[in-house]
Amino acid sequence: MAGDTVRDTVTTWLDHLRVERGLSNNTVQAYRRDLERYLGFLTDRGTERIDQVSASDVSEFQRWLTEATPDRPGLAPSSVARALVAVRNLHAFAVSEGSASEDPAHDVHPPAPGQRLPKALSVSQVQALLDAPERETVTGLRDATLLELLYGTGARISEICQLDVDDLTRTLTDPEAGLRLLGKGNKERVVPLGGYARQAVQSWLVRGRPTLADRTTRGNAALLLNARGGRLSRQSAWGILKRRSHQAGLEIELSPHSLRHSFATHLLDGGADVRVVQELLGHASVTTTQIYTLVSVDHLREVYLTSHPRAY
Repeated sequence: MAGDTVRDTVTTWLDHLRVERGLSNNTVQAYRRDLERYLGFLTDRGTERIDQVSASDVSEFQRWLTEATPDRPGLAPSSVARALVAVRNLHAFAVSEGSASEDPAHDVHPPAPGQRLPKALSVSQVQALLDAPERETVTGLRDATLLELLYGTGARISEICQLDVDDLTRTLTDPEAGLRLLGKGNKERVVPLGGYARQAVQSWLVRGRPTLADRTTRGNAALLLNARGGRLSRQSAWGILKRRSHQAGLEIELSPHSLRHSFATHLLDGGADVRVVQELLGHASVTTTQIYTLVSVDHLREVYLTSHPRAY
């Protein structure tokens, strides 16, 4: 309704994203953080109602994000672009809901962020990482299962952490069955489960998981458990990846998606079709997947040097 405050509109829009569009909690929280910054900026300018926001407010917000001050650093172009996308979507939503008659962000375009190539590990680095967990201990079996699943399926950390034991039952008993993963927007996809990941999961279920499951009086269906017997969180899984990377002696800057990036890059290096990789990763558009083709230059050069009669 006209006269709604900016904060009320933000709350309504975030609820819409979560309930109506089914976006993940992580995505909604990312939008919330960007819009809280926007709310603070507008409050300092004395703007409280959504229909009071002007195009100059949005333009000034963009400039404000990029400027460094003694109190805060300026944001990178990619972060500014993300924040402005949130602002543009918020105002478009306000118009569609009748909270405002005009969209002040319509003509304010986010900066084009520089293309960042995903950082993939080499095959030998991945092997060192997968060999790091000591598979004679309970936590070692769990960590090995986590790493084998991440690299063997290309799944996001959050997708692996939300797997239940029942999700693996049919996949383990039927080698031709795929593993069902629930991705962004609750979109389901099926990926193959390779032999190494299958063996790691079976060892964990038989020799590791029961020990941690006994540490809680409440039943837990989760596949991967923490030290207290609860579901392993995304943050804890990321900590395991970093710790095992350090143990393996890897001198590379990791991200939570490092094994996902490596999965995609190694598939393309091995000759996989980019649209197959798109399906395995769960990307809505092949354009997102094609960025991985840019990191395979070394492989292309190697093929050229060994195949072309006048390469030397």
